[in-house]
Formats: sequence, C-alpha cells, structure tokens
Amino acid sequence: MSQIKLSENFIKNIVKLALNEDLYPSGDVTSNLVKNNKTIKAKLIANEDAVIGGLLFAKSAFSLIDKKIKFIVKKKDGSFVKRNSLVAMVHGNAQNILIAERVALNFLSHISGIATKTNKFVKLAGKRCKICCTRKTIPNLRVIQKYAVKLGGGTNHRFNLSDEFLIKDNHVASSNIKTLVSLAIKNKKGRKITVEVDKLNQLRKIIGMKFNRVLFDNMNNKNLRLGVKLAKKYYETEASGNISLKTVKSVSRTGVDRISVGSITHSAPGIDFKLEF
Repeated sequence: MSQIKLSENFIKNIVKLALNEDLYPSGDVTSNLVKNNKTIKAKLIANEDAVIGGLLFAKSAFSLIDKKIKFIVKKKDGSFVKRNSLVAMVHGNAQNILIAERVALNFLSHISGIATKTNKFVKLAGKRCKICCTRKTIPNLRVIQKYAVKLGGGTNHRFNLSDEFLIKDNHVASSNIKTLVSLAIKNKKGRKITVEVDKLNQLRKIIGMKFNRVLFDNMNNKNLRLGVKLAKKYYETEASGNISLKTVKSVSRTGVDRISVGSITHSAPGIDFKLEF
C-alpha cells in the first residue's frame, strides 16, 4: 500500500491552498479593520465529545499567517476529549489570529469528525474485526482523510488503484470472474488480490484459487455467515455495503475479519470547535 505521509511540507502546502482560497484576492477585509497591535491569548475549545485530529494543520494555518503566533497544544491527535475541553492555546497578534482562525478550525473540524465517526464504528465492531475506509474520499484530500481514519482506530484500505487488485462486480460484468482472478494472480507482482462477490455461487467458482481476500458485498447476515464459513480456511474476509452504526455490530458477529465503510470519509459530520478570546 502507498504510504500515507504527513510531512511538514505536505501540511504546509495543503494549508497554503486553504488560506489562498480564503484570502484571494483582497485578504481579510474585516480583520484589516483591526489596526492595533494588540496581543491576545485565545482558548481553542471542543464544543462536543470527540477524537481530536488535525492539530498540526491548525498550527500551520496560524504560523503561515504570522510566525510569531504561539500555538500551544494541550491535547494530542488521536486523544479523546470531552465537550468543553481545552485543546490548545493561541497567543499572538489579534488581527493575524482572526485571519487564520477559520482555516485552522476547518481542518480540525473535518479531521476530528472522521476520526470520531471511525472510532464509533471501531468500538461497536469489537477488537477482532477491523473497520476499513475506502476510496470514497474528497478529491485531493485522501491523505488527510485516511490519516483521520487511523487516528480513530480504523484501518486504511488501498490508497489508490495501483496498490492492490480489487476485482469488483463491474469488472466481472465485463468479463469472467475466474479469468480475471487467474490474470490477477499471474500479474500480481507482490500486490494483494481481493475479489468481490455478492452471491455465494461466485465464491464457489473461485474457492481454492490463490488470492488474498473475499469481499462480500451487500449480503444479508445469514449468507455472510455461510460465506465466512466457506472462505475462512483460504482467505481473509471482508463485508461492505451500506453498513451503518446501527448494523455494524451484527455484521461483525458473522465472523468477518474486516468491514469497509465509505461513510466514515464521505459523510462524517464535522466536530464543532471554538476559539474563545
């Protein structure tokens, strides 16, 4: 799998884009009304229970506007905080803190939202079953979103189309499942091979072939249990398909090794933070 790297340069560049989006073409016309050089101390507070994520992005937002702003972290990425918890202190020029505030909070809100939702799934699934993200991510934010999943205790699925073979229903509709699996085995070059099935008869056609994982898509729990029983001697097993916080526990009890959930990245609600002067 491609490595997810949150280097200082990566964070700086992604935050620069966000600041440019917010400040083009005339800067912060409102904060520019604040002409004094007043120095303030602001509290960054979580307005709800959350798994924290994105502190380095928030710090970078303030630093890129004004290197003299001090961002003093009180919690770490991946830590759970209660509502009204102090997450960080921000010391510096009032005008410059106001300019960077929204971009900093947006990164915190989004990354913490994914981490928090992921963590809810992880707790319900139990220790034996992994919760995995998918490629259902906001374009150009995949690295950040998959980082957030890991903060919440989740597992990263393949990062992009080059990482692994994943033979899905539309591939099969265009060809033959056994032929596709054979070709993937022949061309794997160290990559893992996952085969998606939505019927047990599809699994029976390929069982015993040398691939890594069976992905059961949109199967009811009865068939999922049967599929796990058939496959467990040969393959790692995974379930997917509209799995929610209400259903994840029952799915995990079928014995699958992994559950992939698109909603933890594509529709996780943001966490509410405030900067209190």
